[in-house]
Amino acid sequence: MRKRRLGKGGLEVSALGFGVMGLSANLGPATEQQEAIALLRTAVERGVTFFDTAEAYGPFTNEELLGKALAPLRAQVVIATKFGFKIDPSTGAQTGVDSRPEHIKQVVEASLKRLKTDHIDLLYQHRVDPAVPTEEVAGAVKALIQEGKVKHFGLSEAGATTIRRAHAVHPVTAVQNQYSLWTREPEAEVLPVCEELGIGFVPWGPLGTGFLTGKIDANAKFDSSDLRSTFPRFAPEALKANLAFVEMLREFAARKKATPAQIALAWLLSQKPWIVPIPGINKLEHLDENLASVDVVLTRDDLREIDLAAAKIKLQGARLSEGLLSLSEQ
Repeated sequence: MRKRRLGKGGLEVSALGFGVMGLSANLGPATEQQEAIALLRTAVERGVTFFDTAEAYGPFTNEELLGKALAPLRAQVVIATKFGFKIDPSTGAQTGVDSRPEHIKQVVEASLKRLKTDHIDLLYQHRVDPAVPTEEVAGAVKALIQEGKVKHFGLSEAGATTIRRAHAVHPVTAVQNQYSLWTREPEAEVLPVCEELGIGFVPWGPLGTGFLTGKIDANAKFDSSDLRSTFPRFAPEALKANLAFVEMLREFAARKKATPAQIALAWLLSQKPWIVPIPGINKLEHLDENLASVDVVLTRDDLREIDLAAAKIKLQGARLSEGLLSLSEQ
């Protein structure tokens, strides 16, 4: 597995990470625990060193799963988690955002216990809290870094202005926003500011939350436990129209003797050397398929052809539900 570096601090990670969320929540039924643990440990054996979770996934159960899986392998891996939501401890319901410094400290202490570790390698603010100045958030994480409980600071779904303000207080190692061939909003302002400031970029949903794999058809149904049931882009009529995007990818992949998922990931890896996608994985065959994308070579002509073909397709539907979009700055 090739390695990449995030941020000027040089956090070294595998070129492809592992988005752990879907093993526990938000993308349909949870994977059986022992099966999930085996998959995570196999990923480490295959060379993956970068694992992404959050207290909000489950909530809490995803961090617990990752802690159990990686505790024996802790020295070999980089663990990223997130704070920033207000979560009802009795029901698990998200009731808003909360990035008050005292809350950040409480979340980190709880996450450390669930993750069975004494430090978090990369701590993201999950969503920007309009009630708490960015400088206070960065200062709180800086204090945790000075204590040794956190190694690096990150932001998720943040816009360019927030990134600059946070970075002025403490260097931001990585920004994690949704980015893929069919979700390219970060290209306007966020990617340029990351390049200017020397910040790594971690695309979540690099396979379009499964759509770009080519395994979702016009008849796909998503139950209420699956966030995609609320995404306008996955509504029945939009889904049917958007399949033109997958057909474009499938035709190109066939010429490259690859799969649509491999082309989608290779495209992201080709954009910048400091971009590290974190696809969600819940099956061994998907792990192997995704890891092979690191060896897919896309020339400048290939990238130009993909971009031109993608630009001709009019996508239907917003990338997220209205509620989730309201929490994003990009």
